[in-house]
Amino acid sequence: MKSDETKEAQDRLADPGFGSGTSATPMAGVPEGKTRGGSLRDRFGFDFLASMRHRDFRFLLVGITAMSAGAWVQRVTLNWLIYDLSGSTILLGALDGLRSLPYLFLALHVGILSDRVDRRRLLITIQPVFIISTATLGFLIVSGRVQIWHLFVFALVSGIAWTISQPLNQAMVPGYVPSKNIANALSLTSMGFNVSKILGPALGGILIASIGPGGNFFVQSSAYMLVLFMLFSIRKPTQQIEKTRASALQGIKEGLSYVRSNPAVLGVIITAMVPPLFAMPYLSLMPVFQKDVLHVGPEQLGLMLAAPGVGALFSLGLFASVGDRIKRKGVLMLGGLGLYGVFIVVFSRVTSYPLVLLPLIGTGFCQLTYLVTSLTSLQLLTPDHLRGRALSLYYMNRGIGPAGALLAGVMANYLGAPLTLTIMGSIVVLLAVGVSWRAPQIYTVET
Repeated sequence: MKSDETKEAQDRLADPGFGSGTSATPMAGVPEGKTRGGSLRDRFGFDFLASMRHRDFRFLLVGITAMSAGAWVQRVTLNWLIYDLSGSTILLGALDGLRSLPYLFLALHVGILSDRVDRRRLLITIQPVFIISTATLGFLIVSGRVQIWHLFVFALVSGIAWTISQPLNQAMVPGYVPSKNIANALSLTSMGFNVSKILGPALGGILIASIGPGGNFFVQSSAYMLVLFMLFSIRKPTQQIEKTRASALQGIKEGLSYVRSNPAVLGVIITAMVPPLFAMPYLSLMPVFQKDVLHVGPEQLGLMLAAPGVGALFSLGLFASVGDRIKRKGVLMLGGLGLYGVFIVVFSRVTSYPLVLLPLIGTGFCQLTYLVTSLTSLQLLTPDHLRGRALSLYYMNRGIGPAGALLAGVMANYLGAPLTLTIMGSIVVLLAVGVSWRAPQIYTVET
């Protein structure tokens, strides 16, 4: 059983047409590596948008991107608001941690649910939770009634909703494109998700300065309404709904057994646990750098949060032009992870506002490079009937985020934010080197 599943993953990786009887050749009658658009399309990578020709996938991609952007606008707004209300780095870390805590306890059960029910219908059911909770907090803020405990309740509710929706969003993708375009579609959704993960905080900082935190939550609520419209607009996906009488515990064991038996999948999931613990806390501490280290205002905070987005867009352009020609995505994963830590260290040591933008651009570039290659590789390696569980394991990295956020807050309280990020960034570099040494199978990951 295990060997069959491993072979299935390898076949899927080698042949995008696996499971449908289609050829791995992009288009019939066209030489491998070419497209019908001729040399210009091949040279400039315009076929990078091949999966966008499918109507339902376009709706899904817009919905995933809008939902992700809204979540990251929300995160930076909550962080700014609680630090403005309390001035406590410990509460700042605790809030960010509480929002991620449900991933640790619910992710595996969500994976089972994702593989056994209609993913689109479940997403439609939980979308009103995002809309109502976000709008409610916006009203509390603009009316002047918001208190710190309101922020913690909201963080927990939104964290639970995100634990359910995030693996579902990603697992739906292969149901809306033909098998020959699966790799392309997964790359686009991974990029959309992770670009919004970097641009979302930038937009959040700009909106805080322009319309205030209350208006910011109304913008988020509107984004979630757009997602609901997109979900209603797409048709039922071609999902392999698992028909089994096995218990949830047996389903979890099956997923864990598959991951253990596939070294490449295991390697991808291991590396996913590093950034939330030691890299992502730099976003939580950004208001501290803005206020206490660089002594600038919220407008500059918006530009600081936008700088990683510039690097992310540069990385996106690079992938659009040459991404299909880079097969050894495993090497990119580890290289991006290590350099991610290097740029965090450099950022932590710069005390000049204009200069601090440069390492932040590098941080965004390396972050997106790592995230896109890791998520795309995992989806391609995993068969559909196990994809929900594999993605849930991947997203359990959000569950260890509380430890990273709280650790960063406590360390910053006693050591200062610059030294905290210097230490954490150095750990990221060391762990990237350690994983590459202990799990060399990652080098074999190709897409």
